[in-house]
Amino acid sequence: MLASLPVMEHQEETRAAYDGVVELYASMFANGLESHPFARNMIATFAELVRATGNLRAADVGCGPGHLTAMLHDLGLDAFGLDLSPGMVDHARRAHPALRFDEARMEALPVEDGALGGVLAHYSMIHTPPGELPALLAEQVRVLAPGGLLLVSFFGTGGPEPVRFDHKVTPAYSWPVDRFAELLAGAGLVPFARLLHDPASERGFLDTHLLARLE
Repeated sequence: MLASLPVMEHQEETRAAYDGVVELYASMFANGLESHPFARNMIATFAELVRATGNLRAADVGCGPGHLTAMLHDLGLDAFGLDLSPGMVDHARRAHPALRFDEARMEALPVEDGALGGVLAHYSMIHTPPGELPALLAEQVRVLAPGGLLLVSFFGTGGPEPVRFDHKVTPAYSWPVDRFAELLAGAGLVPFARLLHDPASERGFLDTHLLARLE
């Protein structure tokens, strides 16, 4: 079984780690997903499906410098960004002054119940220890309206268990895709699409995207 740090401890470490790399991280993603066509098209599909629900409100949780929040806005959603790192939130506000960004923890989103048509979690759950992930997913479900969509992206692995590894910013976890899909189902979501593609790193993890709906 994978050991994990207490919730507050690992979150404070994650917050501090991302606060320390704001400008470097933002410069790496300044052009959004121009070099990531699979992820870009998966997000476009997510936005199209959210628009079809008639509820255009969408949260980009773990928004970082705000580039994907802006992308969702350009795709027709009433998008706002939330992030644990105050440095990232400050950068996002400066980079995208017309959009809303707030500091927030993913397990306690400042959003009312059933309010959103969509939640985007683009590699923002990767630092969460496995034992805490169900609570995080339950929070995403809480804020989704019936029929709402969750698109979660993460590092996929072929093994039977999550794998802890040294991410360039702070420790992270890769997940067996079927195991993660089971967690989504356990939270009350219906996974209905998945995309796995080229290894995301020298470790051989796959870029993985799961799309699920709240029935």
